Amino acid sequence: MKANAESRLTPRERLVRGLTYSAVGPVDVTRGAVGLGVHSAQTAASELRRRHRQGQLARDIVAAQETNLQQARRSQRRNKRPLVIAGVFVAVLVGGAAAFSIVRRSSRPEPSPRPPSVDVQPRP
Repeated sequence: MKANAESRLTPRERLVRGLTYSAVGPVDVTRGAVGLGVHSAQTAASELRRRHRQGQLARDIVAAQETNLQQARRSQRRNKRPLVIAGVFVAVLVGGAAAFSIVRRSSRPEPSPRPPSVDVQPRP
């Protein structure tokens, strides 16, 4: 039934259909060419973004490695810090003990070579 309806087109309908398809043909070609251009541009942009991300990723990895190295260096320094603090503590203790003994010795009167002027023994 459909084939019958298509074969019975009037000349005007055939002309309109022919012009429609003739007009659509170049439009399709143009749309296809523009679509290919847009697709190519999108692909190029996508590739550039991918390269940028890879470069950024590489920079991020290098930065992360550098950060880890700095943290490792800091932790090594921190491991030495308790030894330094202990050494300073011991030095302060030794210095304090030396100062204490010097002060104690200087606070004792040295015996005089002369005899005392007063009687040292108490009276009963």
